[in-house]
Amino acid sequence: MSEVTIKTRENGPLLVTGPVKLTDHLGNQYDTAGKENIALCRCGATRSRPFCDGTHKTNGFQAAETVAKPAQS
Repeated sequence: MSEVTIKTRENGPLLVTGPVKLTDHLGNQYDTAGKENIALCRCGATRSRPFCDGTHKTNGFQAAETVAKPAQS
C-alpha cells in the first residue's frame, strides 16, 4: 500500500497525496477516484467544502505553521 502524505501549504490548503478515503460525518464517501492529490480547505470560505477552491488567495487567510524544533538539552 502506498504512503499517504499530508502537507500544510503556507496560507493555503492541506495537500493530501496518496490513496485516501474521505468521508463526511455520516460516513458518506466523497468521490476522489483517479486523483493523486486533493487539497482540503483550511480557510473555511471555499464553496466546494471540504475541498479547496482557491478562495484563501483573496480572503486574507494566513496560516504558516511549521514543525516545532526539538528542545536542545
